[in-house]
Amino acid sequence: MNKKNRFFMRSTILVLLLAALTYTIYTNFFHTRALVNVGDTAPDFALKDLEGNTFQLSDYRGKGVFLNFWGTWCPPCEKEMPYMENQYQFYQDKGVEIIAVNIQETDVAVRSFRDRYGLTFPIPIDKTGQVRQAYGIKPIPTTFLIDENGEVVKIITTGMTERMVQESMELILPNNQ
Repeated sequence: MNKKNRFFMRSTILVLLLAALTYTIYTNFFHTRALVNVGDTAPDFALKDLEGNTFQLSDYRGKGVFLNFWGTWCPPCEKEMPYMENQYQFYQDKGVEIIAVNIQETDVAVRSFRDRYGLTFPIPIDKTGQVRQAYGIKPIPTTFLIDENGEVVKIITTGMTERMVQESMELILPNNQ
């Protein structure tokens, strides 16, 4: 092979590698493909909390579910947790539950956070990341509002104010309440 053919072959390979790299970066960072959308039935899961209690989403059929994915290291998560607790105290008896799924953190970190803020709603831990993957969670906090029939009615991918949490709870109040 002469020099001109080698140069052409190397250039072609380089262009193909750059195209593959660009595609990979685009699909991982800029292209979001939702795995769970509004109108879908929320994927069922079972996770354990700090005390070893199992929380299975399908057990909450008939109630509205405020399904929040969060981390102790996330400032917006930390800010919205007290708002969630305040609203949970009001809406729990009206048929709305909060399930705050922690993303792959240690029991010590989650317990410390829970105790610091006096959180009383269920906090199961997704130790393997399987539930996070099933829901296609990218940014946290991400909250799925699920109605009494298990259908996703809204997805929120930002931290919330107390008013936003309250409006979200109102949105998923069961019809019989």
